Amino acid sequence: MRLTTFLIFFGTVLVVYFSLNFLVFTKGLQAFSITPAWRRAYIVIFWVVVSCFVVGEILEHTRSSLVSEWIYRVGAFWLAFMLYFALTLLLFDLIRLVDNFFHFLPEMTQNLRFRIGLGTVAFVTVVVVVGHLNALNTQIHEITLVIPKKVVGKHTMKIVMASDIHLGALIGENREAKLVRIINNQKPDLVLLCGDLVDGDIAPVLRKNLGKHLQEIQSVMGVYAIPGNHEYIGGITKTLPYLEKIKINLLRDKVLVLPNGIQLVGRDDRDNRQMGEENRRKTLNELMAGVDKSFPVVVMNHQPFDLDEAVVEDVDLHLSGHTHHGQLWPLNFITKAVFELSWGFLKKGNTNFYVSSGFGSWGPPVRIGNTPEVVVFNITFVDPI
Repeated sequence: MRLTTFLIFFGTVLVVYFSLNFLVFTKGLQAFSITPAWRRAYIVIFWVVVSCFVVGEILEHTRSSLVSEWIYRVGAFWLAFMLYFALTLLLFDLIRLVDNFFHFLPEMTQNLRFRIGLGTVAFVTVVVVVGHLNALNTQIHEITLVIPKKVVGKHTMKIVMASDIHLGALIGENREAKLVRIINNQKPDLVLLCGDLVDGDIAPVLRKNLGKHLQEIQSVMGVYAIPGNHEYIGGITKTLPYLEKIKINLLRDKVLVLPNGIQLVGRDDRDNRQMGEENRRKTLNELMAGVDKSFPVVVMNHQPFDLDEAVVEDVDLHLSGHTHHGQLWPLNFITKAVFELSWGFLKKGNTNFYVSSGFGSWGPPVRIGNTPEVVVFNITFVDPI
């Protein structure tokens, strides 16, 4: 089942990937065929770079090494280049369509095509570089909440949330250490990691001994995590032992009562069955069966689907990630269409929802139109009247 799902998914991705690249290739070939030497160089360089993503992905899953990491890194950046080359070409086609009616464009000579091609490469390069710098610029978003539930002891609490860290070939030790510094500077009472701790296959994580800095997080009530879809993509049975080794408290369809009475509900990821996991994911209603709703309830659920079920169950705070808020504009329009909440805060009934744009990134370490974040919740609990 897991193999079949993976093959269907990977096959679909390959078809889309090479189709889009062929479109970019044919347009570029027209621009860079100014001489036979330029034409040959363009063909070779283009397809070598295009193949890096596929080759790097395969090598990282079969024989992870520093070489495979850099091949994958080139391929990952190419995904961003590919997207913005395609969008630029679409814009050019629209301009040419308008020119059919108004005839304002100059005669298209080979020299002009070549100059436009170089200009396009320069423009897209600037966009991707700016997006990469933006992806490294983690923001701290603070949310102040008042929850009308009783707690034991202190009536204020600081919860720090991070999601979609994606440790692996591209998100390494430096980014992990940065995350720990950000969290510890907040002096949290509780730290919640809401899925996609690893990027996929565990091999590059093991090779680079990632996750060790997460043990340096300082929190009064501990650090808890849930799996995301990427833990299942890489194989949860391989990932779990390592997470246990680095002392990650992973909640898979579990309810934990904290010292102050808060009930922490950690949901397994909804992709567990699609990825061949035998255990059925419990419904929120099943998980909440033994919960005392007179005390606060916090739910960690990686993918923000079916928000209304949390409202029905009178959840106080529901935390998700997964969407990256599209990561690369204009993909945020897709996540907005798929999810009721693609990013940010929403109050429905008595339930406070937050969907994080995530700390790391999948594929290209590039963000356009959104920023990576760590979210800090400053919560005051008020005894209900």
